[in-house]
Amino acid sequence: MIERYTLPEMAAIWSDENRFRKWLEIEILACEAWARLGKVPAEAVKVIREKAAFQVDRITEIEEVTRHDVLAFLTNVAENVGDEAKYIHFGMTSSDILDTALSLQLVEAAGIILGRLRDLAQVLKDQAVKYKDYMMMGRTHGIHAEPVTLGLKFALWFDEVNRNIRRLENAREAVRTGKISGAVGTFANIDPAVEEYVCEKLGLNPAPASTQVLQRDRHAEYLTTLAVIASSLDKFATELRNLQRTDIHEVEEPFAKGQKGSSAMPHKKNPILGERVSGLARVLRGNALAALENVALWHERDISHSSVERIIMPDSTMALDYMLVKFTGVVKNLAVYPENMRANLDKTLGLIFSQRVVLSLIEKGMAREDAYALVQRNSLEAWNSKEMFKDLILRDGEVMAFLSSSEVEGLFDYSYHTKHVDYILRRTGVMA
Repeated sequence: MIERYTLPEMAAIWSDENRFRKWLEIEILACEAWARLGKVPAEAVKVIREKAAFQVDRITEIEEVTRHDVLAFLTNVAENVGDEAKYIHFGMTSSDILDTALSLQLVEAAGIILGRLRDLAQVLKDQAVKYKDYMMMGRTHGIHAEPVTLGLKFALWFDEVNRNIRRLENAREAVRTGKISGAVGTFANIDPAVEEYVCEKLGLNPAPASTQVLQRDRHAEYLTTLAVIASSLDKFATELRNLQRTDIHEVEEPFAKGQKGSSAMPHKKNPILGERVSGLARVLRGNALAALENVALWHERDISHSSVERIIMPDSTMALDYMLVKFTGVVKNLAVYPENMRANLDKTLGLIFSQRVVLSLIEKGMAREDAYALVQRNSLEAWNSKEMFKDLILRDGEVMAFLSSSEVEGLFDYSYHTKHVDYILRRTGVMA
């Protein structure tokens, strides 16, 4: 991620300082667990707890020689602790602290993202209520279909964001798992009670079974969930980008004072935030694929997943955090142009009522195929002649043999299409 776009709360989770702090706490808790089992002197644990410390620069310096981050960390801690450091990492393997600490980081990151999602859900809920009666053109295949309201779009997104909240809560629980079971997961050199103690203190669940590592299906679930959330944001942003197009211009991203849209064309106001969200969603989908590739490791473990995760875990969580903050601001400060919505409703000369005319003819006894053919004939004529669809219907003797003039007039009522808006908003939880 570009440094200036990284939000400090999320960046702190992935800092070397936070990672090493978690490693140290895991090691100290393991020592405490061994002391409870009588394998490590209680006085030694007291010294370890008091003296254990690390210096990031020193770890980096040692790693230049060892080419092993955990050994560099342990060496630096031992420099600070002294002789009692011999009890640190007793019976453990590197992945015991690496994977358990990573789980803690992912749980923390999910907490931030869940907060952002709830913020977005609240903004969408507010906007759904505010714009529930703002009628606009519904489009299928990019073509005018029948009227909807802007509030319904926001209610739809609100419902989807709530599904994503539940998905991420489930994914967070999948990675809320620790592992301190030794070199191949058999507990040969470490008592299972150590794992249980450490995990309980850290708020993690011990993995029922593991190899040298936690199984990467957990992490794949997490990353694919982030990708689903990003794809939802991509969908929302794409809709707003389309609605901002000059030929539609029903909504518009906030445009700050002094902002410039183009180096060449001063008139441009481009949907750059939406485009940024859509672009970053592609990164998260790619990272999710990498997480899926990490599931298959050789035997009890290889290291092919490690280098990948050092990129995809921080980048995905930081990117999604950023996307959520930016898109929430877009929705909250969206410019809305109801006059353009109305103008677009009228562009197709009343053709948006074609289905209602068909249904009315069927209700009067006409066969569906015949009704469809009559209405389509008049629809195509409206397209070609640019005459109002209603006027053509009123002049069509075959249609008027079934409908009165007043009945036809009643069919061209915009409110007919929005009569269930409140019902939908209540069903999504937007309204009580």
